[in-house]
Amino acid sequence: MAEGATGKRRSKDPWPPVRPGLGAWWRDHLRIARETVHFVSARLGTSLLVWLLVGIALALPAGLFLLQQNLAEMTEAWDGRPGLTAYFDLDVDPEEIDAAVASLAAKSQVEAVRVTDREAALAEFRAFTDLANALDLLDSNPLPASLKATLISDVSLEDLEALRELADGLAGVAEVVVEKTWLERISDISTVVSRLGVILGLLFGVGAILVTATSVRLAIEARLEELRVLRLIGATERQMRRPFLYFGAFYGLGGGLVAAMLISLCLVVVEAPLSNLLGSYAQELDLVGFDPIFLGSLLLLGGALGVVGAQVAASQRLKDLEIL
Repeated sequence: MAEGATGKRRSKDPWPPVRPGLGAWWRDHLRIARETVHFVSARLGTSLLVWLLVGIALALPAGLFLLQQNLAEMTEAWDGRPGLTAYFDLDVDPEEIDAAVASLAAKSQVEAVRVTDREAALAEFRAFTDLANALDLLDSNPLPASLKATLISDVSLEDLEALRELADGLAGVAEVVVEKTWLERISDISTVVSRLGVILGLLFGVGAILVTATSVRLAIEARLEELRVLRLIGATERQMRRPFLYFGAFYGLGGGLVAAMLISLCLVVVEAPLSNLLGSYAQELDLVGFDPIFLGSLLLLGGALGVVGAQVAASQRLKDLEIL
């Protein structure tokens, strides 16, 4: 009777023992995720402000990274090699063009020579500019034929100047443009943008951590009584800190999404003028880097910075938590 009574009492125990396991761990995380979504949505104005601040902090260094990637791609598309372009007179004879090609191709510093006739130049002009209709008002094609000589990568400045003088003295040549300076400037700009992106990435990354830490600290202050009760019943610091790590992750992921939207908006704004600029150099606009891998990395980076900020804020505040 005693054993049956004891067994009966145990079956009605209002505090059954907790059986730890993977299922319980997942259920606890799902519960915290739902509570985090409810907490963030209930304070949507504050959450939007935090997402915007974190997004701005991530957008600038990420945008500079994209700019550096496209500048590097641009120089690779031009083979990273110096060169010169000779523009012929409008009434140049084909024999003079052939003689200019033979003279330059015979030089050991010249790797390749490509000729663009007047018809091809007109077709490129129509494809890359918005002034194609204006050409229909003219009686004849105003664009000259040109010759582009690609040089070896280690050509000296003296050889480059000598080739420029040679091309300038050829019959039928009206103007010679050396492209070495333009490529060097592109490379230098790419280096500056890369270093500036690293510096700003570190500074704005710290800023994103501080913004998230401040927001999580406010969330902790709003739940102090609940935390005191949890500590009173024996909750560990990890269990008390876990919900706020979710807050930081949500704030960081939202900031990464806002950063992606800001970068996308900037790309839409600059696409048309940038396409016209590259078209004037016979280059097509082909933006690289803004792909799913970049977007996923941006979201992961934002979430990681949010978790770091939440970790800093929660660890500092929970250590000072007192049970009244």
